[in-house]
Amino acid sequence: MNQTEREETTRAVEQFLNESLERILLSNPVNPQQLSRARLRPLLIKGELRFQVEEQAGKQAFHRNLDAKEAAAYVTDRLDGQFRQAEIASALGSGLILVSKKGKVTVKVRGRGKAQAAPARITPMSHNRQKRYILEEGIAVPFLVDLGVMTKEGRVVNSRYDKFRQINRFLEMVEDVLPGLDKGRENTIIDFGCGKSYLTFAVYYYLRELRGYQVRIIGLDLKEDVIARCEKLARAYGYEGLSFTCGDIAGYEGVDQVDMVVTLHACDTATDYALAKAVGWGAKVILSVPCCQHELNGQMENELMGPVFQYGLIKERMAALYTDAIRAQVLEHMGYRTQILEFIDMEHTPKNILIRAVKQGKRKDNEGEIRELVKFLNVSPTIMRELMGETEAE
Repeated sequence: MNQTEREETTRAVEQFLNESLERILLSNPVNPQQLSRARLRPLLIKGELRFQVEEQAGKQAFHRNLDAKEAAAYVTDRLDGQFRQAEIASALGSGLILVSKKGKVTVKVRGRGKAQAAPARITPMSHNRQKRYILEEGIAVPFLVDLGVMTKEGRVVNSRYDKFRQINRFLEMVEDVLPGLDKGRENTIIDFGCGKSYLTFAVYYYLRELRGYQVRIIGLDLKEDVIARCEKLARAYGYEGLSFTCGDIAGYEGVDQVDMVVTLHACDTATDYALAKAVGWGAKVILSVPCCQHELNGQMENELMGPVFQYGLIKERMAALYTDAIRAQVLEHMGYRTQILEFIDMEHTPKNILIRAVKQGKRKDNEGEIRELVKFLNVSPTIMRELMGETEAE
């Protein structure tokens, strides 16, 4: 970046450094192993306007507070060798600064005229302000507007706030597994049972638009009308790397290799078939939220556990937990580092478990333990038949 480009960049940034600023997001890092992203937001400290910088390095976040002059210099310096993109969102307009691999700088600034001026958001800028989401309230995201989660002004619809929180929580989990994806090539992602595709669109927007990853995302569902609408929206937004198709989980053969598999609320054993497909493809990342788990509940028999299993509700819940624990252990056996995480608060839905698995290559030596467990429960889980052969109950 030469001196003229630095001055142009600084001037573009300075005009947004006031209380109307929503955020400045620095992304597309030159070296993701150092800083993966940085974000600036306005902050009132003892009545004075400051701009808080949050730098993300691996799983650690570092913060510092700058005045307007320091903030403008910070953004310019980071775009001169560390990041290739700065996205600016403000009630007064927006800005986009791009730096090519050869160092050429492109600055695009769009202001709002008085007639189109967005109403200023009344948001306390303090250390105790409400949680900041990856997709922030107050900044309209087209697909969230069309899907009924946001208004055209960026306000989250009250009845859809739980969906807004769920989407952001899911993106936080995707953010944690970004090291499993290769930013230097196109990554293929399959979303089984995508439904209305809130999360499918969110993942594409986050990875492609905000983080600069090359992605090809395929949403798969059995409902033709839902697929047709999602495909229409994807084309309207110009999301060339996002497509939707009708089909079931077990029989899908549209790709040979996949980097990430997402399966949300696939009913009963459909989750097992999706996990097996993911392993067969050698997927680097698997994110799965199971649903309607009946298989083990209809099989479990154990004399010792009889006094517990006689209560239908208790047995049903235990069966669901055993199912997910066995799935996680089988994935560990297949070479995945696997976690069981809380997806969203229990008060919103009882189906609040997410299985997150990242391929690490080395298999866990736990086959004997798994087989002892299924023998104890007298069950034959689909996930074991798909990935480990016959089970003891057979």
